[in-house]
Amino acid sequence: MSAGANPFAQFEKSFNQAGTTYKYFDLVSIDSKYDQLPYSIRVLLESAVRNCDNFHILEKDVQSILGWSPALKQGSNDVEVSFKPARVILQDFTGVPAVVDFAAMRDAVLDLGGNPEKINPICPADLVIDHSVQVDFARVPDALSKNQTLEFERNKERFTFLKWGAKAFNNMLIVPPGSGIVHQVNLEYLARVVFENDATDGSKILYPDSVVGTDSHTTMINGLGVLGWGVGGIEAEAVMLGQSISMLLPEVIGYKLVGKLSPLVTSTDLVLTITKHLRQLGVVGKFVEFYGPGVAELSIADRATISNMCPEYGATVGYFPIDENTLGYMKQTNRSEKKIDIIREYLRATQQLRDYADAAQDPKFTQSITLDLATVVTSVSGPKRPHDRVSVSDMPEDFKSCLSSPVGFKGFAIAPEAQAAFGEFQWDDGKTYRLQHGSVVIAAITSCTNTSNPSVMLGAGMLAKKAVEKGLTILPYVKTSLSPGSGVVTYYLKESGVIPYLEKLGFDIVGYGCMTCIGNSGPLDENVVNTIEKNGLVCAGVLSGNRNFEGRIHPNTRANYLASPLLVIAYAIAGRVDIDFEKEPLGVDANGKNVFLRDIWPTRNEIQEVENKHVIPAMFQEVYSKIELGSEDWQTLQVSDGKLFSWSNDSTYIKRPPFFEGMTRDLPKQQSIQKARCLLFLGDSVTTDHISPAGSIARNSPAARFLSDRSITPRDFNSYGSRRGNDAIMSRGTFANIRLVNKLVTKTGPRTVHIPSQEELDIFDAAERYREEGTPLVLVVGKDYGSGSSRDWAAKGPFLLGVKAVIAESYERIHRSNLVGMGIIPLQFLPGQSAETLNLNGRELYNISLPESGLKPGQKIQVEADGTVFEAILRFDTEVDITYYRNGGILNYMIRKMLS
Repeated sequence: MSAGANPFAQFEKSFNQAGTTYKYFDLVSIDSKYDQLPYSIRVLLESAVRNCDNFHILEKDVQSILGWSPALKQGSNDVEVSFKPARVILQDFTGVPAVVDFAAMRDAVLDLGGNPEKINPICPADLVIDHSVQVDFARVPDALSKNQTLEFERNKERFTFLKWGAKAFNNMLIVPPGSGIVHQVNLEYLARVVFENDATDGSKILYPDSVVGTDSHTTMINGLGVLGWGVGGIEAEAVMLGQSISMLLPEVIGYKLVGKLSPLVTSTDLVLTITKHLRQLGVVGKFVEFYGPGVAELSIADRATISNMCPEYGATVGYFPIDENTLGYMKQTNRSEKKIDIIREYLRATQQLRDYADAAQDPKFTQSITLDLATVVTSVSGPKRPHDRVSVSDMPEDFKSCLSSPVGFKGFAIAPEAQAAFGEFQWDDGKTYRLQHGSVVIAAITSCTNTSNPSVMLGAGMLAKKAVEKGLTILPYVKTSLSPGSGVVTYYLKESGVIPYLEKLGFDIVGYGCMTCIGNSGPLDENVVNTIEKNGLVCAGVLSGNRNFEGRIHPNTRANYLASPLLVIAYAIAGRVDIDFEKEPLGVDANGKNVFLRDIWPTRNEIQEVENKHVIPAMFQEVYSKIELGSEDWQTLQVSDGKLFSWSNDSTYIKRPPFFEGMTRDLPKQQSIQKARCLLFLGDSVTTDHISPAGSIARNSPAARFLSDRSITPRDFNSYGSRRGNDAIMSRGTFANIRLVNKLVTKTGPRTVHIPSQEELDIFDAAERYREEGTPLVLVVGKDYGSGSSRDWAAKGPFLLGVKAVIAESYERIHRSNLVGMGIIPLQFLPGQSAETLNLNGRELYNISLPESGLKPGQKIQVEADGTVFEAILRFDTEVDITYYRNGGILNYMIRKMLS
């Protein structure tokens, strides 16, 4: 079967502007109920109508989307549709393995007698290198240049490979390191809002911008009215090769905003409030669409902050339909007036331009909830999860409660007699300093969540200015850092005159990338580390990021709090997180008068005045006109012109993966899983950070031994994230998180038991032992398996360890998709059942019975574990999932497709 003519061609219309004809699909005329559809669903509809060829996209898909109604309920009347995003966006941690897979797929196609150049991105793909830079140096004037120099030394091989990929593959833009954070660059530069493509007759074709990305915070772009979300790297590669995404038509939750924010709260406080609210409501797998008059009170940067943390509240997207404020932001960020005029006319013609003050435009929603912005208070979230919001006024008591509570998301189980523990050490200045529970040792203004927002960044600068003028300082051992999301931030911070005050407090610019937010916080001083470890202290990191899972920010900061950039500085000055800002001063001024936080806190109006004056289009023009050029180091990288990559057996960064070894043109035979062993027996909320950590490589780990055997010194180990192009290291790094709690062993850490011998081993070594014995493996886990960042290696790693199936109580959406993409079977306990209720202990032999033919989405599969027989739901959610599984994974499917 091949693609045919578009059956909706009669709905194509056009308008003329400045002598150019612009064509588009008139969605309004397709169905009288169009204006009742949520705006996010209208984007899905347009894509289905435009791409309908009864091959990739069926007429049935269009009718299904048109038939969306508030009565749609996930799990009871699921509707599967196909969606073709307009483009794909990647960052380098996930982008390197994607390009590695593309290079390996070319080799595989050639080996099977095909044309390797068929493996090529079809839809536009942008890759921003932002995950490699680390905070090795901080609180020194040349921290930026030193960190960037180290970044190139460590990653030269990776960067050379990516630069080769930019030449070897068509339709792929690489944004060099040092440019900014992928989601902020997307917001300020890459996003089209409306695409404008050339037609064969000389006219232009208009359609909404939409994107999927290999980073879960791709959702940030929904703040600009661009529908986008994170997918697994494996699924993104298929989209790049022209495939559509198979998805369940979502419920759409209407989130109504009314009122105005208090002059003293920030967009960070708002997003932490929304995150806790929606996480409690339960929106996993659903779209959230914001509406109501309160939306008009929010800047695009505020909206983007809210959309950014969509993965933390669990939804697929947090969508803000396009309004005149959106178009105003496009003007501010130096998009052309002509382009904006075309976008406005197109959006009006297709009823996709929103007026939030007009309730008559409100669509129908599955469910509607309301938040009064006036109720938002100054907040942080932590100490271990982004949705555990705490009012700043409650922090002293909350932290005290966390110390004594049992080990868990809100507990550290510190014995009463140990809660007053402290340790002292001597610093370079000759003075002795004290650490105690709650001491702040990392304070980082970091992450696209907040550094994309001029109001909180300028607010932090203005707070710093007032603090310095009052004579306040930060203790020298606190690792402070500022990592802007783009060069524009530095530009307006300099123009507004606040940079010297930030630097005076120790917040020197350390790099342009994700840095502390993803665990690239770099080392703490050994004196600090030794004092923490010797005294068993729960010390804290405070960061303006979006994730604070245990073990993510730094191994020695057991408590980590998400906060606005202003609060990051405030807690750094205070030196501890259990301060009562209302009653306790931050310090004293030159006259000996107490200085409280309220004395240096700027209002939203004060910040707005500075923002209006200093955040201007010329800054964006200056920064982004040179963004593709890169630094001198990038420009001097020499790469080959070949279309096939020349793999090096000596490389510890880039290695041809084994995914396609032994592959044939024919489908592999489907088999049941017999006599499998449980590699790990895990609890709830196992994140992708637990499964495939991105941070530093521990010196006693299997990956460290592998590198040491190849004469790599610990100084050059780099991070797991930077070595995702090498499967030998990544398989050894699977489940290597030091905070992993495996119930098969007594201590926290990356260890397990080889059941037949009862020997405790590193997880990789145990998997190798099972492989030698020919034993298939399963994982038995609790709720929300695979939550956190979208990481294809969290599926690739278990696959290479020999895991054939996972049995969980529930899955995070992207991770379930990634497991399917690697040919791993995701099984789900029936409602009300779990490993605990079935009395499983992980030491059983597991038999999983699969029918030889006729697999169906969501069917029940029989599992037998040492005599205990139970049914589990097969979490192949669509027929496409089953097709991928039968092929051994999505990439194998694509290779066979290219050969047909």
